[in-house]
Amino acid sequence: NPPPKPINPVNPSFILSKMFRKTAPIAVAGAAGAYATFHTQTSNAPKSTSETLESILCGVNAIKKDLGVSSGSAPVDPVGNFPLITDKHRSLTCKALKNDPSLYAKYANVKTPMGFTFDQAIQAGLDAPHLGVGIAAGEAASYEVYKDIMDIVIEGWHGYKSTDSHKSDMDFTHLKMTPEQAKKFDKHVVSTRIRAGRSINALALPPATDRKQRRTVERLLSNALASMPGDLAGKYYPLGGMTKAEEDLLQSEGFLFQKPTPNNVLANCGAARDWPDARGIFHNKDKTFLVWINEEDHMRCISMQDGGNVKQVFQRWAEAINTVEKSLNNSGYTYAYNDHLGYITTCPSNVGTGLRASVMLKLPKLYKKLGVHKLEELADSYGLQARGGRGEHSPPGPNGEFDISNKGRIGASEVELVQRMIDGVDKLIDLEEQA
Repeated sequence: NPPPKPINPVNPSFILSKMFRKTAPIAVAGAAGAYATFHTQTSNAPKSTSETLESILCGVNAIKKDLGVSSGSAPVDPVGNFPLITDKHRSLTCKALKNDPSLYAKYANVKTPMGFTFDQAIQAGLDAPHLGVGIAAGEAASYEVYKDIMDIVIEGWHGYKSTDSHKSDMDFTHLKMTPEQAKKFDKHVVSTRIRAGRSINALALPPATDRKQRRTVERLLSNALASMPGDLAGKYYPLGGMTKAEEDLLQSEGFLFQKPTPNNVLANCGAARDWPDARGIFHNKDKTFLVWINEEDHMRCISMQDGGNVKQVFQRWAEAINTVEKSLNNSGYTYAYNDHLGYITTCPSNVGTGLRASVMLKLPKLYKKLGVHKLEELADSYGLQARGGRGEHSPPGPNGEFDISNKGRIGASEVELVQRMIDGVDKLIDLEEQA
């Protein structure tokens, strides 16, 4: 279908002059009535400037509504505004648009309920060609509003179909780890870390949020964290309100997240606006529980400790996630979740559980025997991802250490993903001992 013809913007003053110059049809008569009411209201007792402006705006909007005049900007031309996509653009989003330009035509003039546009959603993948996903959600509804392309991206990234259903299980007692496995983990695992993102329903995600909503997120989460029980209790540090000594200490410990660089996905999708306003970190006294507020997601919750006690790390993480949720519920909010996508996050790569369970695993002999690429392929066969000292496809860190984590995020529960990591790491340890 050809794109819709642009609508010429209408000047409300011009409308008013036309209305009262000659007899108008029914719609205009209704508008005149709205204007008369508005004029009467503004002619009464003296009002403040803000009240006067609000009354004027209400009257103009009533007139526009009666006349059927749109207050939006001119429509986007889906042909003339089609994004420049080159062979350097690697993302699933750019590939989908290149293969099927009608997707852009379908969504170019579609906004989410909070006003997040399709161009805003795909901007990160256009400005940073190296990205793998290339689209960001401005609010939970983005996944439904832009469903056709979101489904393509999610299936391409996760192998998860639009007809699939997700499930959640955060009961740590469902994890299985034998005493023999625990001994092996204690010997070969340097540290364990579990993290996941969560979003608050009915509030815009970082790419589309405004200052008020971002501050609301910070207030809700910092209040929840202020009342954490037992060994989860700690202190919240606003990024813009900590001392230099606090900043230096958090930086040295690797706890502090920084303002995104221009090449970072957060900068390209608009999530770095107003930095560092309403952003901060929380950690407990033992520094085994950490929360980032308003970075990529509303909340990133991290549980970590030295050694290989995966069940203990998962138990702490699950307790923290659930405690924060109870506080949100008491304030009238919930986590953003649905039965198809699970927990909603800014990036489609993290929807589902949003969970990454990892261990820093010593594999010096296996690395010497296989090399980086074959070791990565071996981990992949167990449903895991292996990263070296400098990330993917790099040599290991000190003592042959690799970061080993679950590869999937959606279609399996939190317990199932952590169990997958435990079982796969157990096999890698056996191969290390046999090498």
